[in-house]
Amino acid sequence: MAEVRVGTCSWKYPSWAGLIYSAPQNVNYLAEYATRYNTVEIDQWFWSLFGPDTVRLPSPSDVQKYRDSVPDDFRFTVKAPNSISLTHFYRKGKSGPLTPNPYFLSPALCRAFLDAIAPLRPHLGPVMFQFEYLNKQKMGSQRQFLDHLDTFIQKLPTDSVPFALEIRNGNYLNQEFFDFCAKTSISPVLIQGYWMPPAAAVYDQWQSLITQHDTVVIRLLGSDREGMEKATNKLWNKIVAPKDSELQEIARLVRDLNSLGINVYLNINNHYEGSAPLTIERIRPLIQDAIQ
Repeated sequence: MAEVRVGTCSWKYPSWAGLIYSAPQNVNYLAEYATRYNTVEIDQWFWSLFGPDTVRLPSPSDVQKYRDSVPDDFRFTVKAPNSISLTHFYRKGKSGPLTPNPYFLSPALCRAFLDAIAPLRPHLGPVMFQFEYLNKQKMGSQRQFLDHLDTFIQKLPTDSVPFALEIRNGNYLNQEFFDFCAKTSISPVLIQGYWMPPAAAVYDQWQSLITQHDTVVIRLLGSDREGMEKATNKLWNKIVAPKDSELQEIARLVRDLNSLGINVYLNINNHYEGSAPLTIERIRPLIQDAIQ
């Protein structure tokens, strides 16, 4: 039976005290979180590239702590390290030089990452490869990008965890992209925000290919990260930018996928409306039939 799992993008927010946590500090956030939700996105391991010779992979102690903090039926979605998905190092200023990332789509580094998180294997949903907007300086064409990605995927373990693919080039969301996802069995990640086409509109256009997958990840991210941080003062305990009509469309998308027997991970960011737990409370009644 298809499952709908609704959770947040990360969980380490003291301002969720009273919403999720019993206190703002000195508690096991994840253990308390897992009493309310059955999935969460691990974002922290994405930030892994700190120099040409410095890649930081998950520490064994963190991996084990997360494993020990959740019940058997809990599932993590995980953002793969940006040391794998960045074509170039982040520039210092808009005019700084572009320096190629030597680890870009490195199968060896990806295998090392998968080995590092192996204790979480019984709890893993999709591992997501998130790619930034790829301009012509960073990637010559969509075809070149997919060729690189295809070579990379073929070198990964065949018994590996499920993978998902997130891109932030709206013009890449075309027949070639969704054909590629179907061919490689990499689930598409549909995102709401970051100047991408609305997730429900993308689904409506490419439904026949998206529904070939047994799992789809939907991430509600928002489009104005800095503005949201100013509006909330980084206290993520209230809705400051309600998106009622968008939530209706997302709920329709979730219900439709569920009715077709497709598993859904709905990951919600604080930056979407101001408080991910409160957004969950707002969308749950709209998808209640699907999550029961």
